[in-house]
Amino acid sequence: MTFTPAITGTGVFTPELSISNAELVVAFNAYADKFNAKNAEAIAAGTIEAKAHSSEEFIVKASGIERRYVMDKSGVLDPDVMHPLLRQRSDDEPSIMAEMALDAAQKALAAAGKTAADVDAVICAASNLERAYPAVAIEIQDLLGIQGFAFDMNVACSSATFGIQAAADMVRSGSIRSALVVNPEICSAHLEWRDRDCHFIFGDVATAILIERQEAAIGPHFEIKSTRCATEFSNNIRNNNGYLRRSRPDGVADRRDMQFMQNGRKVFKEVLPMVSRHIANHMADDGVTSDDLKRVWLHQANKTMNDFIGKKVLGRTPEPGEQPNILQDYANTSSAGSIIAFSKYSEDLSDGDIGLICSFGAGYSVGSVILKRHS
Repeated sequence: MTFTPAITGTGVFTPELSISNAELVVAFNAYADKFNAKNAEAIAAGTIEAKAHSSEEFIVKASGIERRYVMDKSGVLDPDVMHPLLRQRSDDEPSIMAEMALDAAQKALAAAGKTAADVDAVICAASNLERAYPAVAIEIQDLLGIQGFAFDMNVACSSATFGIQAAADMVRSGSIRSALVVNPEICSAHLEWRDRDCHFIFGDVATAILIERQEAAIGPHFEIKSTRCATEFSNNIRNNNGYLRRSRPDGVADRRDMQFMQNGRKVFKEVLPMVSRHIANHMADDGVTSDDLKRVWLHQANKTMNDFIGKKVLGRTPEPGEQPNILQDYANTSSAGSIIAFSKYSEDLSDGDIGLICSFGAGYSVGSVILKRHS
């Protein structure tokens, strides 16, 4: 016997602190001035390149981002630090990721009208996890008081949609009744805030989605009609940090490739056609046309990328509201971005309306979910 999986509740944890582009530019330019003064002789000799200033205009034009939420701003805005400062927690305390995910998960359960007793599994799907083990997902499971099982997964910016597919498949097969897919993303900790080309990209957030058998839904919900995931290996988005670092002769913590790195031009050139093709094929195989789509919730990485994909998917420039962006307020929140957009811009859809969630990123990876609204 098979069951129809459905999204019955979502939740978003938004940090209290935020950083505007103006604040970010002041901090970065102060850092650049300090760097250039310290290395003046090498810069004059041509052995080191001077750091150029950033600007609000540059950031908005490059990304569409206006501000971002963060778990800490004091360290990020200190020209002598340039990374978040998060307090050391004892092993007896909830980890910061589990704490963020707990908030989002509780909101998702409340939205669905369910409790921990209704959940059989927790999947913590995120682009970076704060430790190797024990799994953050199991800690979240424990904090929620959920019986069953939990596991972590990482497919970078596509982690949420890959998590949705895994949960939906388990619900469909009957192996579980429901699952929480949680996405705690502390992107500020793996961003290189000292790099002008990317210092503005990321923000922090946590999202959660409850997926259960459609027959168990007690209110408006979204039937998961189908899911599709794909990967193609690429080095164009990479972070080389990891537990093997200290075992290598050059394993210094501050090496540039120990934080987020990307070749932006190649990513644009290669990811856009991959994602557009993936969505088109998924829709065609599911019998969904562009005229059927009422809304597209895309990965929130870059406004230009989203505008391009939205136009490709719909065959025209999207009307206001058809492709909602939250990028301007949250920045890129990795796997959580498309889920924030879905959570904030889905309740107004009518019975029978079709929508599509899509996320994409490092790997390369792309995941898409076709949904049908039931009121």
